Amino acid sequence: MTTKAEKEPTYRKLKPYAVLQYLMKYTDENHVAPAKDIVDYLQNDCGIQAERRSIYKDIEEINAMALMVEEGCTIQEAEEMLQDDPDNERKTIIYDPKQKGFYVRQRHYDPNDIRMLAECIYAAKFVTEGQAKRLVNVVCDLTSADQAERIKHNVFLVDRVKTSNKGVFNSISIINDAMSRKLGGQKHEPEKIKFKYLKHVIDDVNQEVERRKGEDYSASPYALLISDGNYYMLAYDDRYKKLRTYRVDRMRNVRRTGVPRDREEEFREINMADYTQRVFGMYSGSSSLVTIRFIPPLLDTAVERFGTKGAQYCMCDERHFSVTANVEVSDQFFGWVLGFGKRAKILGPEDVVAKFKGYLDKVREMY
Repeated sequence: MTTKAEKEPTYRKLKPYAVLQYLMKYTDENHVAPAKDIVDYLQNDCGIQAERRSIYKDIEEINAMALMVEEGCTIQEAEEMLQDDPDNERKTIIYDPKQKGFYVRQRHYDPNDIRMLAECIYAAKFVTEGQAKRLVNVVCDLTSADQAERIKHNVFLVDRVKTSNKGVFNSISIINDAMSRKLGGQKHEPEKIKFKYLKHVIDDVNQEVERRKGEDYSASPYALLISDGNYYMLAYDDRYKKLRTYRVDRMRNVRRTGVPRDREEEFREINMADYTQRVFGMYSGSSSLVTIRFIPPLLDTAVERFGTKGAQYCMCDERHFSVTANVEVSDQFFGWVLGFGKRAKILGPEDVVAKFKGYLDKVREMY
C-alpha cells in the first residue's frame, strides 16, 4: 500500500502548476498574494508541503517557461532574457513591492476585452440564456476572480427575446463543414444541406413548429451572417431557385447531403458588404438604385444603413439631403422608410415610388 510520504514527491511535481493556477484565479494588478498566502494554499488546499523560498523558485521557473513558449526559444535563452528585464516587461508573474505580493499580469488582454466579449455574448439572440451564462463563465476564467465578479455584475442579461433552440452551435458547425473546401485534412467539395425550418404558432407562442408540415428544406449554403444579434445562413434555395437567408436558430435537424452545392459562379460575383446593406431586415426583394430624401438630423441613420461606399450623398436644399443607393425593394424596405414619417421621402425611380404608394394604400385600407 502506497503511503502518503511516498505520494508526496509526485504531488510536489505539480507545485508550480498549482502556484500558477492560484495566482491566475486570485490575483491581478489590484490584488496580490504574498508568498505566505501561497504556502498556506498549497498546504491547506492541495496537501503540498512548501516553504517561502521554494515559491520564489517556482515563480522564476514559471516565468522562464512562459517566456520560452511565447518567444519560441530555449529555456536558457528565456532565463537570460529575464535577467536583462529590469522593468519586468517579459514576466508573467510580477512582484509588487508596494503591495508586497505577487500577481499575474495579462499582456494579451485586459478586463475591458473580457467585458466586451461578455457583452457580445449577452447581446447575441441566437444564444440561449443558459449558453450565454456558461460562455460568460468561460471567458471570465481568463481574469481573476475579483475581475470576473465585477464583469458578471456589471453586464446583465436583459429581458429580451432569445432563442430556445439549444442546437444552434451544432447547426453552425454542420453548415461550416458543408461549406468547407477541406475537412479532416482532406479536400472537400462544398455540399448542400437539408434541414427543418421552424415558426411560431398562435396556439402556443412559446413553442415552434416545423414549416411545410415537416418537409425538408434543401439549400446550398454559402455564408453565415450576423445581423442585429441574429445568426443567418445565406444559401441558394432549391425550391425558389434564388438566394435566401435563414435564421440559424430556427433551423433544426441540419445535416449534410453529400450533393455538390449549386450556383458557385453566381455567388462569387456577389459583393457581400453591398448585399447585406441592401437586404433590409434579412428580407429579399428586387434590387434597384433608389434615391431617398432625408432631413439633416437623419444623416447618421442613413450612413449606418447604406454605408459610404457605393452610396451617393448630396444636399437637395438647405433643409434636406438625399442618398442614392442600391436596395432590395420590398415591403420591409417600405416599412423602414415609413417609420420616418415626413422626415424621409422616396424620390425615385418612378416605379419604386408607385410601389410605395401602393404599399401605403394597402396599409390605409386596413384602417
